[in-house]
Amino acid sequence: MTITSKTVKELEESKEIENLKKIEAALFLSARFLSLSDLVLLTDINPLMLKELINKLFEKYNKEDSAIEIISKQDMWKMDVKPEYVHMVNKLATGTSEFTKAEQETLAVIAYKQPVKQSVVIKIRGNKAYEHIKNFIEIGLVNARPSGHTKELFLSDDFFDYFHLSKKANNQVFVEPN
Repeated sequence: MTITSKTVKELEESKEIENLKKIEAALFLSARFLSLSDLVLLTDINPLMLKELINKLFEKYNKEDSAIEIISKQDMWKMDVKPEYVHMVNKLATGTSEFTKAEQETLAVIAYKQPVKQSVVIKIRGNKAYEHIKNFIEIGLVNARPSGHTKELFLSDDFFDYFHLSKKANNQVFVEPN
């Protein structure tokens, strides 16, 4: 069999389609933000090529007439349902979550008591909450500002977007009835 430029192009296109499917599957099943290194480990795709392919998927889902979108945040990506369909899928959602029960409880303490000092959250939730708080700050759900020898924690606008919630003027959580 002779390899022609047409054959090489077909092989490259086939490989690209396969790589797009790998990334799509990883984002779909993860239900959480994945970093570039996470995606490299899962898909075994070159990081430079991976970024280019993520951009193609991002355009496909975010321009296409689809109920699914790819969300990008600080060089991390997540596949999610578009906001206008959240009310419907919330009825179907079951016990699986992007965050562990302990992380959810830490985030709930921050949401309920905000603005709250990190030291107070640690007293309530224990030392494991340091890692939870660090993660929430990294993904942008919680903002922190220095306050003496600790930090003052409060919910970010991204928190409200992420959980499809409205907020009152004082940054308190308001759940809109369906």
